Amino acid sequence: MVPAIFIILSYFAWQFSGLTGSFVFNQVVTRFIRDGILVLSLIIPVVAGMGLNFAITVGAMAIQTALLIVIGYQVEGIKGILLAIIIGVFLSLVLGYVIGRILNRVKGKEMITTIIIGFLFNSIYQLIFLVGFGTVIPVANKEIILTRGIGVRNTVDLGMYRNTIDKFGLFKIGELEIPLFMIIVVLLFAAIIFYILHTRFGQEVKAVGSDRQTSEILGINTNMIRIKVMILSTILAAFGQLAYLQNIGMFDVYTAHMNADIISCAALLAGGASIKKAKIRHALMGIFLFHTLFIVSPQAGQNLFNNAALGEYFRSFVAYGTIALALILNIKNENKFS
Repeated sequence: MVPAIFIILSYFAWQFSGLTGSFVFNQVVTRFIRDGILVLSLIIPVVAGMGLNFAITVGAMAIQTALLIVIGYQVEGIKGILLAIIIGVFLSLVLGYVIGRILNRVKGKEMITTIIIGFLFNSIYQLIFLVGFGTVIPVANKEIILTRGIGVRNTVDLGMYRNTIDKFGLFKIGELEIPLFMIIVVLLFAAIIFYILHTRFGQEVKAVGSDRQTSEILGINTNMIRIKVMILSTILAAFGQLAYLQNIGMFDVYTAHMNADIISCAALLAGGASIKKAKIRHALMGIFLFHTLFIVSPQAGQNLFNNAALGEYFRSFVAYGTIALALILNIKNENKFS
C-alpha cells in the first residue's frame, strides 16, 4: 500500500509542479547517490529483528568527526578521503559495538532505544566540537575555528573534496546527467549486503530475526550476532554520510547528520519495507519514490496555492507520515495473523 500511495502522490504532484521530466530525473539520481548507502545501512538490522536503526546518525557523526580531523590537519584530495574513511570506519566500529551492547540489554525495545542513543551521541558530538576543538584538541587549520579560538564554525567548506568521487564516469545524454561510477558504487554496496545476507552469518542473522529463542537453542550466539549487525549498520552509515557530504561539497557541522535517520527510514518504508521485513529492492525503489515526491511537492504547492511553504510542510509530513503509516500497517498485519 505504501509504495502505491507514493506513486499516486508523486504523479499528481509532478503534474501540478510544471517541472520537466529531465530535471526530476537528474535530481532523483543525485539523491540516489547521496542517500543510497544510508538507506541500505538499515536493511541488516531489520532482517535481524531489531527494527529501524535510528542510530545510523552515530555513523554519520563518526565520518563527520573524521572529516573535521582530516580538514584540521589539511590533508587534501584522495589522500584526505582515504584517511577520513580509515578514521571513520574505526570510530564506527567502536561505536557500533557500544550500541550493540546497549541494545542487547533492551531486547524488544530497540527502535525507541536507537532514537535515544542518537540524541545522546549528538549531545556528545556537539560538546566535542563546540568546546573541545581549540582547547583539549589542538587544530592546525585555524580557518575552521571560530574567531574566539574555541569551537568549529557552523559551516565547513569541503571544496577540496567536492565531487572527488562523483566526477568519475559522469555521462550526459541530452539534458540527463548520469554519474555512472557513483551509481555503480551504490549498487556495489547493495550487492555486498545481498552477499552478506546469503553467507552463513547472514543465515544466522535471519534466524535471530525470525525467532531469537529458537536460535539460542540451536547454539547461535544471538548477542554477538546483534552486535555485529549494529557494527555493520554503523559502518555502512558512515560510508553513506561520506558520499552525501562529498557530493554537496560543504556541511553544517552541527546539523548535517540530524535528519539522516528520518529520511532514510522513510525512504526504506516508502519502498514497501516494514519494521520486520526489508530487502534490497525496497531500499532502491523507496529512494526513487520518496525523493521524487520530495522534489516535486514544493513547486506543486507553489503552483496550486501560490505558497511554496505548503510544499515544504508537506515534505515533512510525508517523512514522518510514511513511518507512522508503515508502523500502523505493520501492527495491523500482526494482529491479522496472530
